[in-house]
Amino acid sequence: MQQKLPLLPTTVVGSYPQPAWLVDHAKLRGRLVPRVRTPEVWRVEEAYLEQAQDDATLIAIRDQERAGIDIITDGEIRRESYSNHFSSTLEGIDHGSPGEVIGRTGKPTIVPRVTGRIARTRAVEVRDVEFARANTDRAIKITLPGPFTMTAQAKNEFYADEAELAMDFAVALNAEIRELKAAGADVIQLDEPWMQAFPERARRFAIPVINRALEGIEGTTVVHMCFGYAAMVSEKPSGYSFLPELSGTTAAQISIEAAQPRLDLGILRELEGKAVMLGVIDLGTREVETPETVAARIRAGLEVLPPERLIPAPDCGMKYLPRDVAFAKLRALSEGAAIVRAELG
Repeated sequence: MQQKLPLLPTTVVGSYPQPAWLVDHAKLRGRLVPRVRTPEVWRVEEAYLEQAQDDATLIAIRDQERAGIDIITDGEIRRESYSNHFSSTLEGIDHGSPGEVIGRTGKPTIVPRVTGRIARTRAVEVRDVEFARANTDRAIKITLPGPFTMTAQAKNEFYADEAELAMDFAVALNAEIRELKAAGADVIQLDEPWMQAFPERARRFAIPVINRALEGIEGTTVVHMCFGYAAMVSEKPSGYSFLPELSGTTAAQISIEAAQPRLDLGILRELEGKAVMLGVIDLGTREVETPETVAARIRAGLEVLPPERLIPAPDCGMKYLPRDVAFAKLRALSEGAAIVRAELG
């Protein structure tokens, strides 16, 4: 039976460190966040890969449980990156011949090339949810790349307007999400980090396509925003270029990183009616926060939002940390939240 969530439920953004026996970390860091398939990062032969990924996923689940996390994920263990796991399965993409766009850091990035109409032809993450559901009694979250970010991460050679491309990505996502909910996912999260990098494009069409992806979806839904992995971006701004606009989404929660960038939390007042997944663990350092430090960051959030609208979490990109550091940080997160819960009575 699934456990009831406490006040200030803790969660992770999505990823957890993949074991070195499963993934070649040097090759992964060489690509950092691959947008197209990069099978060379896997150390296990194709015939045994799914079994190995299952075993590593169990490790990620058990670590999150042992750390005391309330809403867990599968650690995104089966993914080369947060986005290509889903996007590489879609019809309309030339999988053998990628394209190039200017990425969020201003540098050329190898991306999928869209040569036809986007369509989902099969379930992608349903087995991931079924596996997690069968192996934990905690609430489980599954993550997907959002339609705006998938559009920004694609070379469009078919659609007359990228907003139309984004809408077809949204339709594909909606079909997937419906099956993920049926498989037992408690929380659905769309990862939309590229809205921050391209705010004007985001203002033109991001909100309608996010809402189309979440259309008719019951239960908790989340939109995640960030400045980029700490492994890639060491200096981060103290404010988002695209955040209050997310109050226009149908998502129940907005996920943001706040610890490493030392975000001015006053902006959260503009997310009227939304709960906030607040990053209170800095992944830009391997130094493990004390529970008291985490508690102080949670209290800062409570100066802006009531406890019913706050979900403590790490910043994003946990997969790039050593496992022992990631686990220790999650334990500090859990213990810090417990301190504040006790203070709230």
